[in-house]
Amino acid sequence: QTAVSPPKRQHWAMMLLVLALVGVFLLSLFAGSVRIPLAEILTILFGATPEKETWTTIVLKFRLPKAVTAVLAGSALSVSGLQMQTMFRNPLAGPFVLGINSGASLGVALVVLTIGATGSTLLAGLGLLSDFGIVVAASLGAGLVLFLVLGVARRVETMTLLILGLMFGYATSALVSVLLYFSIAAQIQAYIAWTFGSFGGVTWRQMQVMAPAVLLGLLIAWLSAKPLNALLLGETYAHSLGLSVRRARIGVLVSASLMAGAITAFCGPIGFVGVAVPHMCRSLFSSSNHRLLIPATIFMGGLVALVADLIAQLPGSQTTLPLNAVTALIGAPVVTWVILRQRNLRSSFAG
Repeated sequence: QTAVSPPKRQHWAMMLLVLALVGVFLLSLFAGSVRIPLAEILTILFGATPEKETWTTIVLKFRLPKAVTAVLAGSALSVSGLQMQTMFRNPLAGPFVLGINSGASLGVALVVLTIGATGSTLLAGLGLLSDFGIVVAASLGAGLVLFLVLGVARRVETMTLLILGLMFGYATSALVSVLLYFSIAAQIQAYIAWTFGSFGGVTWRQMQVMAPAVLLGLLIAWLSAKPLNALLLGETYAHSLGLSVRRARIGVLVSASLMAGAITAFCGPIGFVGVAVPHMCRSLFSSSNHRLLIPATIFMGGLVALVADLIAQLPGSQTTLPLNAVTALIGAPVVTWVILRQRNLRSSFAG
């Protein structure tokens, strides 16, 4: 018997991953408290009239935007995690671990708890402009924390960097706590509900802001595939190849902060996806080539996010679990496996 070549095995793995994503996407449209036949869902998606008119409203206004949001969120967080793990040469780097999500949360808190306290009516009337402002605030908050992490990355060791990332996260969380203390009860309740994470609160109008931000971040990430491959060999070797390390870092800064900021603004701070999914892809494809890993991470991230959302809403039940609790249950075992598998985290990405 002839062994299957690695490229052919990777090709089949990618195809299965795409088919799984499509299958779970359709399942997310099917699952819910109202039972809608799969044939009727396909009828609605193709623009035809289903047996019941209310099914069209349920699918197009609630289930479809939530499923699209889950795919975009999972892809964005996973790719940003992949970028940071490569740049920092650290298998535990990610938007949540390095405090990027906390920075984005601070940006949202400043808009919602301060501006919202004095101009909630104005914000409500601004429509897309208010959504754009929240994304900008979240992206700036994420970018600020990532900029601070980049500033100290060259001066500290791997584990120290993780601790500093956590400290940045704690510091921004402390500022958010101060804002919460001086806010009114309704705003506090709304903010706390937002921190649980959810894909179901994004409307098609908000998607006009979130989707372009995520797609732009993914495009920048794809264009940075070659520099990321060079960074795997170390910054000194990458520089000898003619790579501008500074420009590559800025590209990762812009891409990761844009994606993490946009997703956190609309879906809340979602943890573990950005750390776990890149490792799942490396294990599945047995490769460190970012031209392969970036599309694989996009598909795997969307798949994991959809599965987490299905578990969170407990199909057939009126109960909805906090999304962050589900992503932690999925991602924590993967992170634990990475820690146990690597005896020395400092040499994890040594080659």
